[in-house]
Amino acid sequence: MKKKDIKILLVDDEPDILEIVGYNLTSEGYQVITGENGVEAIEKAKKHKPHLIILDVMMPEMDGIEACERIRQDSKLNNTIITFLTARGEDYSQVAGFDAGADDYITKPIKPKVLVSKVKALLRRLKDTDNPNESIKIGDLIINREEYKITKNGEEIILPRKEFELLSLLATKPGKVFKREEILDKVWGNEVVVGGRTIDVHIRKLREKIGDKSFKTVKGVGYKFVD
Repeated sequence: MKKKDIKILLVDDEPDILEIVGYNLTSEGYQVITGENGVEAIEKAKKHKPHLIILDVMMPEMDGIEACERIRQDSKLNNTIITFLTARGEDYSQVAGFDAGADDYITKPIKPKVLVSKVKALLRRLKDTDNPNESIKIGDLIINREEYKITKNGEEIILPRKEFELLSLLATKPGKVFKREEILDKVWGNEVVVGGRTIDVHIRKLREKIGDKSFKTVKGVGYKFVD
């Protein structure tokens, strides 16, 4: 997808942020739509169907958390990536944001160039993962979902089915934080009743086989794959 076709909705009640961030994203070639509060975020998300929404948390009329929850209720926006702008140290906001359906968060203050780099990384998640048999290639790691085969640096790694499915899920969207509930639902489904420790054990085994740096724990939320 070309940059000129990508729509980004930027919502913040601070005019300076809208102007500076909006300018930098527009300069990169993206279509940028702006809003000043949570109500406008919902209205413009439904109207423009953006690929990415950047939401401030604290805003008048309706905060970003509630706006995110409402946006996630619209099935037409299921594939939209949502990231929050949060002040450093606002752990509560970060956890609440993930619970509301956000994919990621960006801490303020942030230099415009760094934010643009972060946006580019988020937009890489837009790649088509609809085909469940499509191979995933991330660096020197190749996941062949049709043959249930993993290769790293050209060497094949044998994984039990659930470890393979967990790795495959996390690797479909590098950088996205998958909540424990989502992991349990998509990997284990209704097969058996399992607890959170089951995920931890499988992640530990994957770290041993794939590499510790490939998996990051987001305390109180879940896990993400780091490319």
